[in-house]
Amino acid sequence: MKKLFAVILLGLILVLSACGSKGKSDVIKVGTTTSEVPTWNLVKELAEKQDIKIEIVKFDDYVQPNLAVDSGEIDINAFQTVVYFDSFKKDRKLDLAAIGTTNIWPMGIYSKKIKDINELKDGDQIVIPKDPTNLGRALLLLQKAGVITLKDGFDGTGGVENIVENPKNLKITTVDAGQTARGLDDATASIINSDMAINAGLNPTNDPVFREDASNKAYVNIIAAQTKRKDDETLKKIVDIYHTDEVKSFIEKEFSGAAVPVREPISFLDDYKQN
Repeated sequence: MKKLFAVILLGLILVLSACGSKGKSDVIKVGTTTSEVPTWNLVKELAEKQDIKIEIVKFDDYVQPNLAVDSGEIDINAFQTVVYFDSFKKDRKLDLAAIGTTNIWPMGIYSKKIKDINELKDGDQIVIPKDPTNLGRALLLLQKAGVITLKDGFDGTGGVENIVENPKNLKITTVDAGQTARGLDDATASIINSDMAINAGLNPTNDPVFREDASNKAYVNIIAAQTKRKDDETLKKIVDIYHTDEVKSFIEKEFSGAAVPVREPISFLDDYKQN
């Protein structure tokens, strides 16, 4: 009987030990870019108060974070616009889902050579990101700035072939989004995403010679996860934490308008293609 009791007791100890070890290793890995790390540091701190452990994994490109979620290397990511996300997962055939909104980061036209967009001269070079989503977004920004005209009905899908008027014969050069800030050394101007601008030491609020507004739903950034985990309660809690007043106030103060908080449910973006 004593031996049987000892065996049962040992079994209970092993079970409890295993459960304890599982709890300690239950960490949510969040992939994000350098510019968004300060916000996620705060989310991490707030999550700990709800017994949620977060590990921040930093990326400096727009490709690896989605692949890392798909492979299970990380649990969620937060770095991309919903339109980029939808395009990327379709092209790569990834089973991912948007589970929460974060911010909108207005794209800007930057320059070391001019101080106003109207100072562009004939033949000047403009560097823009080459990935399909940001390329279309950059072209729409150039049209809004009044320097090119695009085909009627252009919705951001497609490349420079959609330009129908380029009166200043601007040389538009496409590069990886992460290289657009480097283009400022040679080109007259460069169109740079806000997070990449911050990484390069630029101020996305004050430095652009022209800047888009924050009204387009297609460019709202989102939190993404594997589709099978879109209803995961822990992930939902993290989205809720991101939408707290404390995080909103932090973003407004930290980025001074470079990032505009969006606290709408993910369903808010269902009609972004009509926006």
